[in-house]
Amino acid sequence: MPKFCANLSMLYTHLPFLDRFQAAAQDGFTGVEYLAPYDYPAEEVAAALAASGLTQVLFNVPSGDWDGGERGILCLPDRTEEFRKGVETALHYAKALKCGQVNCLTGIAPDGADPDVLDATMIENLRFAAARMQEAGVRLLLEPVNTRDIPGFHCARVDHAMRIIQAVGSDNLWLQYDFYHAQIMQGDLVPTFARLQDRISHVQIADHPGRHEPGTGEINHAFLFKSLDASGYAGWVGCEYKPLADTSASLGWMKTGSRT
Repeated sequence: MPKFCANLSMLYTHLPFLDRFQAAAQDGFTGVEYLAPYDYPAEEVAAALAASGLTQVLFNVPSGDWDGGERGILCLPDRTEEFRKGVETALHYAKALKCGQVNCLTGIAPDGADPDVLDATMIENLRFAAARMQEAGVRLLLEPVNTRDIPGFHCARVDHAMRIIQAVGSDNLWLQYDFYHAQIMQGDLVPTFARLQDRISHVQIADHPGRHEPGTGEINHAFLFKSLDASGYAGWVGCEYKPLADTSASLGWMKTGSRT
């Protein structure tokens, strides 16, 4: 079975954020991820992490005004300075949390924007961020996100992300492969993973439709898990789903590795 980490932005949401670490540990998780820790001082997050005995697996570079609807600023030409400051903020937290990889969200394309200009902005920003993070020993990840959940998201398909990664030309830029997003945009989940495995540093799961726990939709997670094991994938599998009810009650799939 793969090793699973709890996404604390979606799981245990009935609890205050800093209390979710212990809840995840009590349910058997050994690692955690989430969108962002920036609402809390790094020292407070590190204390919650240490008290729970969990590994910090992943979080995102600052992604703009999330509450205002922004979903990343990587592709926005007028936000380059803000993005670079965000990289430094992310590195501060990564050091405090002993986190070895950080994800970057592309953002929503402005109306009428030239896609080639947005791609060029991504490439420039990622070259800076990948180099800066490599100096600190932190991997940088790029994640395609489906345009059904986030209309207008500029990098929605895996092959688009790979074209950007190849154009950046850094050995410190990796793909974050979310099976849920990929199922919506293109399907062909396991062959795509196998084709790109040498550039994939992290994967995430949720069932479809609904983005609920494995076993509630059309994705055969038992097959996915067996395929990940057979491939030799040694990274984490992020549980980035919305439980149908209580988080703890939704975890039967994790014990059996099959549909619930």
